[in-house]
Amino acid sequence: MHVTHLSLADFRSYARAEVPLEQGVTAFVGPNGQGKTNLVEAVGYLATLGSHRVSSDAPLVRMGAERAVVRASVQQGERRQLVELELNPGKANRARINRSSQVRPRDVLGIVRTVLFAPEDLALVKGDPGERRRFLDELVTARSPRMAGVRSDYDRVLKQRNTLLKSAALARRHGGRSMDLSTLDVWDQHLARAGAELLARRLDLITALQPLADKAYEQLAPGGGPVALEYRPSSPGVVGHSREELYEQLITALGEARRQEIERGVTLVGPHRDELLLKLGRLPAKGYASHGESWSYALALRLASYDLLRAEGNEPVLVLDDVFAELDARRRERLAELVAPGEQVLVTAAVDDDVPGVLAGVRYAVSDGAVERV
Repeated sequence: MHVTHLSLADFRSYARAEVPLEQGVTAFVGPNGQGKTNLVEAVGYLATLGSHRVSSDAPLVRMGAERAVVRASVQQGERRQLVELELNPGKANRARINRSSQVRPRDVLGIVRTVLFAPEDLALVKGDPGERRRFLDELVTARSPRMAGVRSDYDRVLKQRNTLLKSAALARRHGGRSMDLSTLDVWDQHLARAGAELLARRLDLITALQPLADKAYEQLAPGGGPVALEYRPSSPGVVGHSREELYEQLITALGEARRQEIERGVTLVGPHRDELLLKLGRLPAKGYASHGESWSYALALRLASYDLLRAEGNEPVLVLDDVFAELDARRRERLAELVAPGEQVLVTAAVDDDVPGVLAGVRYAVSDGAVERV
């Protein structure tokens, strides 16, 4: 799978941009702040419905514009598709496939698939658990786009349940009447059902990812491993693997935590509080790995993600956003050698020297909102 054309309207710094793309390596080169990352960010948005740089859509719309449009032509084998997303901050986003009538934005998931390498990846190792949960869930959705609906359902139920718990906690603190919490049983069932599905997918993903991550780390840092991915649920009693086992265990855990949840006014059990522990040798990578080891670990997770998606039949676009400037010479060359054979590789860099020679290919100069092939 590869993107053959990218079109932007009022996205980030671009009033308009039309960028033809080819298979193989394409590098966008130019000084910082000129819009290189905006281009690959747009491709990533089509793949995930989110940005790797910001948590909301508002910053993605050019200042003074009401909306932004990202459109891409995508080739997979003999099949060509046109996918379009219209970003409307404060309103519902819109989507179209092959210029047809509007579809839900999440219906475009799976048409474009990406694996992104970026300086922000260091947070996978050094950041808080939310970074690692996001990594898992985005990869889960890349493998199975329908999981976007499950994640949305889980978030909606969690929000409703937290609202009820918060109201109950406030009522208790202010000496008011006890609230009728009988509906909590219903919310528990909904939360456990969606949570069990998400949890089962995460566990399956980790099983598939583990050997690939270990292999990738050895390729990047020979003799420096092994690495281990260990899933830690928010409740020790949630240990099953089938969806039904996990559902029953989540229901039990929610019941056991209910008194404490009512006191604190928040849901304490579920995938939204789980942790992915990254181990290097016998120790947690966070807090023990050196800066270089942390970088190698983060890159290994991305390489493992790429290998997994490629093995499942739809090779993703590899995006390397200003990552080579962050690496020492050895890691830079090893990473470049590993990604060079990709069907489509998009690279951003401030100067030509930051792009390893093995990634020779098409070059675009990016400056003052202009994207010109050189």
